[in-house]
Amino acid sequence: MTKQEKNEVIEVLKEKFSQYSNFYVTDTEALTVAQVGQLRRTCFNKQVEMKVAKNTLIKKALEGLDAEKYAGVYDSLHKVTALMFSENPKEPALIISSFRKDTKGEKPVLKAAYINGDVFVGDNQLTALTSIKTKNELIGEVIGLLQSPAKRVLAALLHHHEGKAEATTEVAAAE
Repeated sequence: MTKQEKNEVIEVLKEKFSQYSNFYVTDTEALTVAQVGQLRRTCFNKQVEMKVAKNTLIKKALEGLDAEKYAGVYDSLHKVTALMFSENPKEPALIISSFRKDTKGEKPVLKAAYINGDVFVGDNQLTALTSIKTKNELIGEVIGLLQSPAKRVLAALLHHHEGKAEATTEVAAAE
């Protein structure tokens, strides 16, 4: 790989790191070509971009953007590295989990994840990452919580109003 080609790869990676606020660093070393192809297809279908690059180029791209911001990711850059970029912070975690179930294997291994400024290091974080809520899910929950008391008040008022109407009807019937 020439110096020019390396610089082009670094620039492409910088664009991806700038474009997405969520990315996963995974180890795909023991996967066969067919399995990597299957993983790429799954990522493509779920709107997750998967890129494979040399660790030194990944590190240079991250350092070129903000060395301190991505410092927690550097220790994960060893062996074969595949990057997964996504708008949805938990989609890559779901892809990795389901891929492992389908292949009955332990690969790909999660080395690190960068989610909205937070770094999650280690494969043991995968379960937690599959259960995090997206921005839209959190907004939906907040709206639901805000609507709940209003619905209760309206139901109580309607019930109270219906109760008065029934009492008036009973009194009129008794007379």
